[in-house]
Amino acid sequence: MIKKFILLSLVASQLMVSCSNDDSPTTDPTKELTLEEQIANLVKQPYSKLTPTEQKAKLEIEANDMLVQLDKSKSSSAIEAMENLSRLLDVSSIDIFNGKNGNEVEDILNVSGVYGVYTWDNAGKKWVKTASTTELKFVFPAKESQTANNAVFSSKSTSSDIKVKYNDSYIYGGNGTVEVNDYFFLPNTADATLTIDNKEAAVFTQTAKYANGKEVPTEFSYKMSLNDGYVWEMSGTKASANTSKATLTYNGKNLISFNAGSSAEIDKLIDNDELVQYRGKANGLFQLMDNFVIVADMDLATEAADKEALYKNNTRPAYLDYKDPKSDYKAYYTALNSYEKKISEGNAANFNKNMKLILVSKKDGTKIADIVQHSEKDGEYTFNLPIWDAEFKYWDNWNSTGESFTRPYLYEAYYLKFNDNTEVEMSAYFSSGFEKLQTKFDDFIAAFNKQ
Repeated sequence: MIKKFILLSLVASQLMVSCSNDDSPTTDPTKELTLEEQIANLVKQPYSKLTPTEQKAKLEIEANDMLVQLDKSKSSSAIEAMENLSRLLDVSSIDIFNGKNGNEVEDILNVSGVYGVYTWDNAGKKWVKTASTTELKFVFPAKESQTANNAVFSSKSTSSDIKVKYNDSYIYGGNGTVEVNDYFFLPNTADATLTIDNKEAAVFTQTAKYANGKEVPTEFSYKMSLNDGYVWEMSGTKASANTSKATLTYNGKNLISFNAGSSAEIDKLIDNDELVQYRGKANGLFQLMDNFVIVADMDLATEAADKEALYKNNTRPAYLDYKDPKSDYKAYYTALNSYEKKISEGNAANFNKNMKLILVSKKDGTKIADIVQHSEKDGEYTFNLPIWDAEFKYWDNWNSTGESFTRPYLYEAYYLKFNDNTEVEMSAYFSSGFEKLQTKFDDFIAAFNKQ
């Protein structure tokens, strides 16, 4: 159940966040700006006059504020309890469907079918189940070092009328493979509570609304509140203009927030995600505390069409017949190097054309840099080309006498492009301070991303 609560939060954490521009003198402070208006205001800001080196030092100092706040999560009793629950579920797994999934029989899996109370037996290192018709509950130690069961995680949900398939198994027979599916109803609401020593430590709530029998919610909201002061919220709507928002706060202070919008036609993409014309456009904001913002303005439909054209216009060399003595492996690998270079350079050009990203200092009201991509080599490997074995009539790959050949590892690197056209690779620009920031945030979310 925890995994279901967190799944959409993790998806949303790849998106971008809300911020209002209170530096604009023409903005009515009582009126909430639309996402498009926020982006337009930020893009208009002048470039910073700081040098790249000065900007780097400034940003890393400001990002350290975020590290200080996330470091406090180490002492969170709620996070520690959830991590221990995840560990115990790894030690002794449970089947909440009571064998109905994987039994090669099509079943309707109802919400009430997974209810039960699971109590941790420390001596036997296993979960002991007792029946329940009202809730799914886990009783367990709040800390790994404890043996007494002093924590309770309890969950309830209500089903919608939206029924979806869930693979049960595959049956193999003389007539081929037959897929067997179970069916379950998506939830309208799901709520969970964590208590430690009979005191509330965390509350999770989720709501969803559906329309026209479609499995993607037209409205979705999720909230996780920890007694230690952390609150993670997200919400989304699916319409002609899709929106997704999320915020992480600590004692009421914004740490990270996301706000994304898209004109993608979700239902049609679910039916066939190759229909690139339905991907539309997307834009978003990612804000770190009150310090800086990443602005994103993306044309997803054109990006997908350009990528499709890139691969269509550049054919990957066909692999050679290892039994044909006329096969030219040096020419093949030379052509393969050329093909992969064109693809990598094309992907970077496609990104720069259709994915407009700008790093903005919200505090100073200035643009720091544009974010662009370049094709780069990340190492290489050398091997011996095959040689023809005249006795057994094949090309031998496993030899040490063939001509040496080198192939590069290519990737698309992110660069910050400043006002004076100076470019610095982001991985070099944002050193260990920002790597720690990502690690801390990943650790915070990982505490809840378990079975």
